[in-house]
Amino acid sequence: MHGRSMNSLARTAGLFILALALVLPSAGCSVGGIAAPAAAASELSTDPATAQSTVAAGAVSVAWDADDLHANWSTVGSTRITLEGESISVDGRGVVVAGNVATITAGGTYVISGTLDDGQVRVETVDVQAVQLVLNGADITCSTSAPIYVVNAEKVVITLADGAENRVADGANYVFEDAETDEPGAAIFSHDDLTINGDGSLTVTANFNNGIQSKDDLKIAGGAITVTAVNDAIKGRDSVAVRDGNVTVTAGGDGLQANNDEDAEKGVILIEGGKLTITAGMDGIQAETSLIVNRGTIAIISGGGSAASSSTSLSGNAPGGPYPAGGATADSTESAKGLKAGVDLVVAGGVISIDSSDDALHSNGSITISGGELTLASGDDGIHADASVEIAGGDISVTTSYEGVESTVITVNDGNVHVVSRDDGFNVSGGNDGSGMMGMRPGQDSFSASTGNHLAINGGYVSVDALGDGLDINGSIAITGGVVIVHGPTSSGNGALDYYGACDVTGGLLVAAGSIGMAQGPSASSTQRSVMVNLTSSLPAGTVFHIETADGEEVLTFAPTKAYQSVVLSSPDLEDGAAYVVFTGGSSTGTVVDGLYSGGEYTGGTQYAEFTVSGVITTVGSARVGPGMQPGGGRRAPQ
Repeated sequence: MHGRSMNSLARTAGLFILALALVLPSAGCSVGGIAAPAAAASELSTDPATAQSTVAAGAVSVAWDADDLHANWSTVGSTRITLEGESISVDGRGVVVAGNVATITAGGTYVISGTLDDGQVRVETVDVQAVQLVLNGADITCSTSAPIYVVNAEKVVITLADGAENRVADGANYVFEDAETDEPGAAIFSHDDLTINGDGSLTVTANFNNGIQSKDDLKIAGGAITVTAVNDAIKGRDSVAVRDGNVTVTAGGDGLQANNDEDAEKGVILIEGGKLTITAGMDGIQAETSLIVNRGTIAIISGGGSAASSSTSLSGNAPGGPYPAGGATADSTESAKGLKAGVDLVVAGGVISIDSSDDALHSNGSITISGGELTLASGDDGIHADASVEIAGGDISVTTSYEGVESTVITVNDGNVHVVSRDDGFNVSGGNDGSGMMGMRPGQDSFSASTGNHLAINGGYVSVDALGDGLDINGSIAITGGVVIVHGPTSSGNGALDYYGACDVTGGLLVAAGSIGMAQGPSASSTQRSVMVNLTSSLPAGTVFHIETADGEEVLTFAPTKAYQSVVLSSPDLEDGAAYVVFTGGSSTGTVVDGLYSGGEYTGGTQYAEFTVSGVITTVGSARVGPGMQPGGGRRAPQ
């Protein structure tokens, strides 16, 4: 029998383990110029004193007015629009009917019900009052344009009446007013701010292009909304904000998109509630600038999922392709990522599940994760940012990826991170992401080594299971705290730790097992002691590796998930001048998580070696180091 009932490594680990215009010329739905009558009084609040707002992380803010959040309406003072197949009747004011087109010309509340076989509801006001469209059992089809088209308005709120089922569908070909315009371009299209709220349902079928689109801000505060679109499902040029509701989208292009690339404060998406279920041929949620997730439940399948790698997902073979006219096309600028931001991606909460052929989380700038439950499966990177990734909380599980977490700078301060990768678990490199391009393998990004590249682990819990390098750092590593467990490669061309420069360990717990050919341990510049044990032959996956003191006190009991020949341990429990014994095989009655045993007793192993800790770095057994490598000192600089 070897060891005590509670190992010191488990005490260090503690409880770290596991834890978002035009006039229609067709015969089907056309209307001439309308002179606006006197405006009806709006029942929507425009008083700033009643407004409510939410400020997201960083500099992103979205104001929620009272009329956004409260789906109140009354038949008193409102205008009724009754759709009667091929005709429309109106009870009230503020509406002009021409054939099968009803044009709303003034602010106020309009209650719409019935079926319109081939026509349009237009909003074209000149006053500064909001327009509320109450869909109370409305079924609107237009074969040649947008069934609901906001040409001009101060603001439009679409309220889904309680219990009402509503439907909007367009045709595959639009007829525009002239050759100079391509608008409207969605089944529900607005040039101005658009909000959807209420407790009813809305089904949008967009056969031409996009599903629901605003050229300004688009907000969703309620309702059961289902959108099927050949291109983008839900699109707001300036912003998209989701506060509540149950949104299900199927898109040939992006699921949600904000695409203003002319204003640094716009092109924003904020998810702070509700439920989003997205199946997209391209990106699940894509923001030109900032994408913030504070709360809510998000489930995304993009580009056919992780089984379809980023090099093939846009070839037309993924669900939703080949894409029809007006939908996605396969060129080198397109991607099929889960959450994608042009500047910064922030996850502060929520439950997020992503299965993507391209990166699951992607930013051309930075990614910050401070909370939430994330389950990520990717055909390329689980998490990729061109500039930096910071993890300060949350439960993150990358269940499959080419590379798990990738950026120029990666910092882990807190949180629970589990990574499974077909290549590197953590990859610190420099350059822009090149993945997702046609003809390129996943992970084939343009990177270079740089003195500015680094990995810092200051706290939290990190577990890596990698077929390539466990931690592949084209720069330096600094570990000051937390728990780091690496189940590394079996190939001699990779290592559990692979870095340029230095790997300084000053605190925390590091356990790394893998092949021996490129094995590295921490640098001599570390202040916390480490031991590297190199075995004479490879041991099968699951074979227990055990270290205890000369007095039988357990220091480490670990069962790597892959065959291994080298094990690195850095722990505050290693004492200078103290003697230790290494055993292999045997079993433990303790609790095992990520291969690390806590509690219980270790028995039945075979003694492999004895060693005494001498200095900061101790090596047991001969190291077979690959070309250009220095044991415990990082790679030699390339000549």
